[in-house]
Amino acid sequence: MEAAHISMRRARPLLGAFVEITVARATIDAMEAAVEAAFSAVATVHRLMSFHEAGSDVSRLNREAASAAVRVHDWTYQVLEAACDLHGRSAGVFDISVVPALQRLGLLPGVPGFAAASPGLRGEGLPASRERQKETLGAAHDAIQLLPENQVRFADPGMKIDLGGIAKGFAVDRAVEALRHHGVKEGLVNAGGDLRAFGPRSHVVDIRDPRRPDRALCRVALCNAALASSAGRFDPLRSRNPLSSGVIDPATAMPAGSISGATVCAPICTIADGLTKVVMNSGEAAAPILEQFGADALFVSAHGDVHLTADWKNEVHLAA
Repeated sequence: MEAAHISMRRARPLLGAFVEITVARATIDAMEAAVEAAFSAVATVHRLMSFHEAGSDVSRLNREAASAAVRVHDWTYQVLEAACDLHGRSAGVFDISVVPALQRLGLLPGVPGFAAASPGLRGEGLPASRERQKETLGAAHDAIQLLPENQVRFADPGMKIDLGGIAKGFAVDRAVEALRHHGVKEGLVNAGGDLRAFGPRSHVVDIRDPRRPDRALCRVALCNAALASSAGRFDPLRSRNPLSSGVIDPATAMPAGSISGATVCAPICTIADGLTKVVMNSGEAAAPILEQFGADALFVSAHGDVHLTADWKNEVHLAA
């Protein structure tokens, strides 16, 4: 019976990050099978929702959905439903159609007729005026038609989507679902900082300081909840300082600038992941939508002020 309390930890490169899965409170055989099923679920999400892979649902939608309805996997459809719901509740602040801005900044490939800009460039290679991009981003979700039988159609011929702002959280949720299906009673799935814990025990999580990514900002005790973070990109080979944010403000078609980093705690990781983009763009004004989802946020302003929502439910200790 002691074998039922042995823990197991595995990690694999997926979703452009290392995905780490820790499980406990099950037999070794059950944990082995559960971890394999969880990694398989994450790999499936990657295959379906990658912007870069030609055969993914996202790539097929970007190529074909403006001409005809495209049938997608049920998981892709669920993520699109969640993304459109977040877009509506946030008054357009969460937006999966910011592809032109991401391409202009070199964060996504494939501007037709233009070379992708290097990360950090702002104006070179601009395929359209910034005002034109802002208009396109603001109206884009009216053009996503979610039809019966998992079919999707784009009404706008220029529509392109990227699910990178929510799919990783969804993958974490599907991994947790697989672990539970195989009888695991306790676990933690961490996909490059988007994570979810379940079971009777709290898990201690260090949150990186967005101003100094090599240091911890605080330590959080997470129990039966999900946590996701967004901040400026970090390349330790280039600099100890963070680069500009990969989160786009649809109102300006530029990287979010008023918040340097945000962490959201929510019941599931899909919502935590999506809401970090809302907080990065809205700061304290995100309070109503956080409340709608039973979520809390910790964020750092561009001036270095640390904010914590009043109803934060998890124990948190700020670093000295």
